[in-house]
Amino acid sequence: MAGASLLTLLDDIAMLLDDVAVLSKVAAKKTAGVLGDDLAVNAEQLSGGLKADRELPVVWAVFKGSMLNKAILVPIALLLSYFLPIVIMPLLMLGGAYLCYEGFEKVWHKFSHQDEQKEQHEKRVEALQDENIDITLYEKDKIKGAIRTDFILSAEIIIIALGTVADKPITTQISVLVFIAILMTIGVYGLVAGIVKIDDGGLLLIKDKSASLWAKAKRALGYFMISFAPKLMKFLAFAGTVAMWLVGGSLITHGVPAFHHIIESATDFAANLPILAGLLVVITPLLIDLFVGFILGAILVFISLAIMKAAKQTKN
Repeated sequence: MAGASLLTLLDDIAMLLDDVAVLSKVAAKKTAGVLGDDLAVNAEQLSGGLKADRELPVVWAVFKGSMLNKAILVPIALLLSYFLPIVIMPLLMLGGAYLCYEGFEKVWHKFSHQDEQKEQHEKRVEALQDENIDITLYEKDKIKGAIRTDFILSAEIIIIALGTVADKPITTQISVLVFIAILMTIGVYGLVAGIVKIDDGGLLLIKDKSASLWAKAKRALGYFMISFAPKLMKFLAFAGTVAMWLVGGSLITHGVPAFHHIIESATDFAANLPILAGLLVVITPLLIDLFVGFILGAILVFISLAIMKAAKQTKN
């Protein structure tokens, strides 16, 4: 009897682990968009204005802060799932709307405040070159800012992951959320650490000035890495913004029944086209999500700008 009970327990554990593995894959796919944004934002925040020997310690400090964020957010998400499951979809849509807003606001700010951004960058570089400045305080401010940003992005990741397992047993929910939290944190900050050190790795490779073929190959790779690093950052910033609209838009379209019919009709139309039907069936829902995310982001940004303008006029 005891042997049978043990086998039953092992079978239950095996089934649980299998469910966790499958659901973790689903959750990881759904949070991949936020991961791209998380990666781009953190790499951008931590790559500039730090001494080479301080970059990794700062990334490590933000990594620990990110783990603490998720240690706070996972229990909160589980409590909501257990006691107030009805609020999960509204929270998902609210998070999606925020993603759409944040993505458009980033683009709007970049093109409408170019001179201001350039001036701020010049002041930051000038300040860092000042020997009297306390670099430790600067690092602490940078770490705090990155951890605050991470809290928002971590909340989005946890809520999206929770949405994939909201109807599953509590043990499965805990396992999936903990797995996703750890995986995403290690994935993001492992990549961030690699990205911020690409240029330093390139500088290390070009130091070998010997005439050997191996030294020439290392120098060529080093120069490539140095030139590639800023291009990678620009790509990540672009990809992260698009991912915000895609993920945010998809959260909105999944929460509004009317969008389901629009997507189904558009997909059916694409499937009946004479050319590229297979490809269009795949990308049509993505394009609709992207369009919804972009338009909603624009609406929210312009509403916030109008509110701020009205508030200024009221004060005056």
